[in-house]
Parts: sequence; structure tokens; C-alpha cells
Amino acid sequence: MSARRAAWAYLSQVAQGPCAPLVELVEAVGPEEAARAVRGAALPEALSTRTQARRHIDSADRDLDMIGRLGGRLLTPDDEDWPAWRLLAFDGLDSRRERESAPPLALWVLGERPLTELTERAVAVVGTRAASGYGEHVTGQFVDDLAGRGWTVVSGGAYGIDGAAHRAALAAGGATVAVLACGVDRAYPAGHARLLREIAGEGAVVSEYAPGTTPARHRFLARNRLVAALADAVLVVEAGARSGARNTATWASRLGRPVLAVPGPVTSASSVGCHRMIREGEALLASRSADVVEVAGPVGVGGEDGGPVRPLDGLSAKAALVYEALPASGSVGLPELAESSGVPVESVRGALPVLELAGLVGSDGTGWFRRG
Repeated sequence: MSARRAAWAYLSQVAQGPCAPLVELVEAVGPEEAARAVRGAALPEALSTRTQARRHIDSADRDLDMIGRLGGRLLTPDDEDWPAWRLLAFDGLDSRRERESAPPLALWVLGERPLTELTERAVAVVGTRAASGYGEHVTGQFVDDLAGRGWTVVSGGAYGIDGAAHRAALAAGGATVAVLACGVDRAYPAGHARLLREIAGEGAVVSEYAPGTTPARHRFLARNRLVAALADAVLVVEAGARSGARNTATWASRLGRPVLAVPGPVTSASSVGCHRMIREGEALLASRSADVVEVAGPVGVGGEDGGPVRPLDGLSAKAALVYEALPASGSVGLPELAESSGVPVESVRGALPVLELAGLVGSDGTGWFRRG
């Protein structure tokens, strides 16, 4: 372990979240000299106040050993994998007026894939923890199609919409990134321990907090800025009147990321926040994944309204695979359709009613067949 990496680890646990003065000090003198200054309290008053309670704690060796045993790593601005271009958006914010308006000092990461690769084309999908069946279904449809188009899904690993987004991305064979408000060694929520392991296997679990850090409300609010920063756009599927997802959307707007919201039933309390964001111009209305791609991707990507309507337009990636696997003539049963499409039987069973409602397929006593 190099002295420089140990200095980064020490500064990460001293800062405990966004700290613009410390970021500025490291940029000016480097991590090793900054660490010496923090330990000796040879600092300006603003930074001394932020670090004095924890400057005596030096758990760098332990933290680096722990992240190594977990199969992870400490990612710093020294590394090629540091998402520098994503974090440039913080340069346009006034971090002196709001302490959270600062990039992370370093990131603790579980997962082997480069973070720069994972976030090259990424959409953040967020929403309420108290998701409805409608919200989880819509999340699955959007994410399934986005993953099929090669987009990484970024979210916060929480229950509700976050969890639905991560699961849908994994089910579609796509990449996903979970940004935590605690150390990556802690499964939070505990019910998502297995899900977080799967995310690390196919994408990354990321936190700016050192191992051992417990979750806290202010850390969730700070975490939201990283969810927004690591994506090209933020999609809010369901949000109550006081949902934390709206905080993520606010960060997205401040960082120059487009925000979209999915409308829900007018009687649903889970969609009140989305409706308000759309009504007040805080978010664009999203009714399909192409709406997201149109604003998140390069100019000219995803806009299909001006072209001819195709039978598969608007379908999820799995539904399209199921449709294309149907024979040109004759009918086929569920097991054969799953085998030829490469889609699990349960997903085929869910896609067929959607295709039937679209007038693309029909069924008889022998199985399913194409219409037209």
C-alpha cells in the first residue's frame, strides 16, 4: 500500500461526505500533504471545523484491507477509472454557499468493471420506497428497454423503485450501479444484501463513505447528488409529495442533467410528486423509454416521432424478442417460445398479453401465433 493511497483513504473517512474545502486543499497540495495538514490541524478555520472531530481517527490500513478482502477498491482522482468528466458538473456550483455542492473526494467501489465504462451511457432511475404495483411494472418496462439499448441504470439500492430498477436491469442482462449512503461493506437495506452482491457482479456498488460508515438521513441526501452526477438523465417513476426522489431530480437540474417523470393514476399518492414536477416544468413527461433516450443521448438519438411507425415501436426489449421468435406461420407453445427467444418462461408469459393488446399476436388451442 502506497503512502499516497493511504492518505486518500484517511482523508475519505475524515471528510465523511462532501467537503469542498478539503477537495480544494487536495487539489492544491496533493493528498499526502493535505493529510499531514489535517492531522496537525494546520488548516483554515472553515476546514478545521469540518475535520477536527475526526482528524485523530486513522483507519486507512483497516479500510483498505477490508475493501481488498471484499474484492473492491478505493477509486481516487489518481486513477484512470475516475469519472472525472461526470464530476465536472460540480464546477458550476457554488460549494461555498452549500457544503453538499462538491464532488466526492474518493469513491469506494465493489465490482470489477471500470466506473468510467459503466457510466459512459447511463440513466438514473429513482422513485419512492413505497412503490405501487403500477410503479414497479412501469419501472420494469422502462429499464428492460433501456438495458436492451445498452444503457447502464444508476439508482440508490433502496426498496421500491430503486430495487425494481436494479432487478430489471440485471434480468435484462444489463449493467447497473448502486450508490449507497453508507459503507459498501454494509448491506443497506439488509433485505437487499443478495441484490447488492448481484449488482457488484454485473456492475458496481459505490459509496463516498469509508467502510464501516452507517447510513444516516443527511448521507442519503448527499448520496442523491452522486446518483444524478453519474448519469446522463434522471427518470422519476413514482414520487410522493415529499419523496427523496425529488431531491435527486433537483440535483440533476443543478448539475445540468435532464429530468423526466412518469405520470401515474390521478388518484395515486405515489405519483403526486411526478405530476407536480411535470405541471411545474421541473420534469419532462416520459411515457416510453424512447422519451428518455431522446433527451439523454446524443442529438438525433431516440427521436422516433418523425419516422415511420414500426410494429415493434414502443415495445420493451423482451417483448420484441418474444415477438421476433414467433414463427412466420403456425403457432408455438410457451416452452418453445422461451427457448427460441432466450427469454425466461415467466417473462414470456408476461410479454404475450402486451403483444396481444397491441394486436401483434393471438392464441388458439395449440399456442401463440403472429397476426398480420
